[in-house]
Amino acid sequence: MQWNWELREWPEFRYEAQALTLLEARFLQKAGEISGVFFHVAEEEQLRLRIEFLSEEALRSSLIEGERLNRESVQASIQRNFGIPTSEHFRPLPREQGIADLLGHAYSTFTEPLTQDMLFHWNRLLLGGSLWDDKVGGYRDDAEEMQVVSGAIHAPKLHYQAPPAAKVPDEMGRFFQFLEQSQPTKSSLPLPALTRAGLAHLYFLAIHPFADGNGRLARVISQKALWQAVGRPYLASLSHVIEAGRKKYDSVLERTNRTLEVTDWLLYFAETVLESLEYSQQCLEFLLKKSRFFDHYGPQLNPRQHKVLRRLFQAGPQGFEGGLSAGNYQSISNTSSATARRDLNELVQLGALTRTGERKGTRYFLHLK
Repeated sequence: MQWNWELREWPEFRYEAQALTLLEARFLQKAGEISGVFFHVAEEEQLRLRIEFLSEEALRSSLIEGERLNRESVQASIQRNFGIPTSEHFRPLPREQGIADLLGHAYSTFTEPLTQDMLFHWNRLLLGGSLWDDKVGGYRDDAEEMQVVSGAIHAPKLHYQAPPAAKVPDEMGRFFQFLEQSQPTKSSLPLPALTRAGLAHLYFLAIHPFADGNGRLARVISQKALWQAVGRPYLASLSHVIEAGRKKYDSVLERTNRTLEVTDWLLYFAETVLESLEYSQQCLEFLLKKSRFFDHYGPQLNPRQHKVLRRLFQAGPQGFEGGLSAGNYQSISNTSSATARRDLNELVQLGALTRTGERKGTRYFLHLK
């Protein structure tokens, strides 16, 4: 059976546009809601959120490819890209600095069209100093077949075989043309946001133009397309949702490898984007609750209580797994057991925390209503 790029109609992808109509509308609505909430968040928190979401995207996108990055190094690298000083002793790790620089560049240049030079630059940022160093910053040119395989070396499973290297420059020329012609405004064949971003992701992966880094670059390209559609780089980590359901991502992609009918992929992609926006909105609304919480309770808190409550908020909307214990409080605030219990009782009486369980099973949770 032929691969998708070997089919006579390639690259004329087919899909049921009507099946995506409601999802496209929900995307625009949700992206607008997130922007509205975002601008009600304090400026300091806005910057922290940008760093947090870009860091999450870097970490999760790399994890999809089986690469674990150091979170602190990624965050510090992104902070530097936003002009925030870091410790003079901080030495970013090359991989973390590379993907941080890549996402920072994509974020700051989202309105610009994607070009070959931009892609080469991204590839160098992502992979500079890697084992593929002699192939970084340019399309693959090996005579060997580019294959996506898994399993044992003696019995590999072939998932996909990309076009020969000789075809890559022409294929990428058509890919750039597709992006130019399908952009939301001032183009000949504009496409809705989710459709364009989903097709860009799939199209780029089908070509697989680089020796390494194609998956991470595909996700950056689709994110860039979504930002262009709404006219701003809204905050949401697409890779956060993809990595959480990695098997489905791989399965849907693999089903499209031999066909140009891609409705299933576009539906999956659209629902994934919407889920990432839902998570983003929860985080933003949680920050607003945090601001109101400290406006209300702040003047009544002692320094220990302030420190612990801020640590609780740092854990995000899900909070501490299993709730906050007296032992947690004692450790975070560096105080005695008796003082920890007294502080916690005061927070419950104030209404800042709720309490469940008894004795050693007692746990405390933020009360945000």
